[in-house]
Amino acid sequence: MLNRRGALAAFVTGVLGSVAARRAEAAEPSKSAPADPTEIITLWPNGAPGGEGVTVEEQIIDRTTPGGPRDRAQVHTRKPTLAVFRPKKPNGAAVMLIPGGGYERVVLDKEGYETARRLNASGYTCFVLFYRMPGDGWAAGGDAPLQDAQRAIRLVRSKASAMGFSPDRIAIMGFSAGGHLAANLTVRFDADTYAPVDAVDQLPAKPNLSALIYPVISLDLSIAHGGSRKQLLTRDASPDREAVLSPDKQVREGLSPVFLLHAADDKTVPVANALTMFTALKAKAVPAELHVFEEGGHGFGLRFTPDKPVAAWPGLFEAFAKRHGI
Repeated sequence: MLNRRGALAAFVTGVLGSVAARRAEAAEPSKSAPADPTEIITLWPNGAPGGEGVTVEEQIIDRTTPGGPRDRAQVHTRKPTLAVFRPKKPNGAAVMLIPGGGYERVVLDKEGYETARRLNASGYTCFVLFYRMPGDGWAAGGDAPLQDAQRAIRLVRSKASAMGFSPDRIAIMGFSAGGHLAANLTVRFDADTYAPVDAVDQLPAKPNLSALIYPVISLDLSIAHGGSRKQLLTRDASPDREAVLSPDKQVREGLSPVFLLHAADDKTVPVANALTMFTALKAKAVPAELHVFEEGGHGFGLRFTPDKPVAAWPGLFEAFAKRHGI
């Protein structure tokens, strides 16, 4: 009898210990999660321009919930960088990813690292851009992120030969506020926003294709994302400046092809942003494709239920990119 009781007690203890272990494991991000990239490219060799009045401190905030996927964000970027993701089998093209964050932060995982790994699987060499925030005191204000984006794509282009992709097959992909930055680069790639630093700045900053994922576009109060609008217009909120920083107002002929994606039920960035950008592109005969899904909300990235129609978006992007040689 004692042996049976001892065995039962040992069994119960083992079960409870196993349950506790599983709960502890669920309370933390998976230990098998992919490691962060170690190959980092610094954008500005002598520091980002116009930083004399910047006093904020750069930091990473971990917002991961127990048992959930990693969710980190970088705030107050002081040292803009590109995180590099190399594919096992390069397809000869590259994508520069620009995560969102309302122009107050840069989301690391959902719209950066996860998407880079997904595109790596299709052969794309990927670069995740960590850009500066316009409200942090940089002299260029709302153009500080554009300075970073221009410098970044030039740096990507300078790495093409060494990293096995074509300098003429470089796409950009932006999400939410990062979608605004991608759209801003698409239409203002040749804007004179900073003094050349080195030979890299002689390279073109024009993307060969752009993907705008649930993007902030217009700064018109009727459809604008309030937080992004406030940050972008911190130094100058004049109507002229609002128009300059509204990519739909800056569309012209000869721009590279644009892929747009949005969810109709997005309560953070109204779908009207994607619609107005698509309309402006078509009016100037710029090749463009727009996908609006009934459901999806905002900020879904690759985190969606597989049976939802919006789950098709990565394949739709790749098909569009391939049709245009990317």
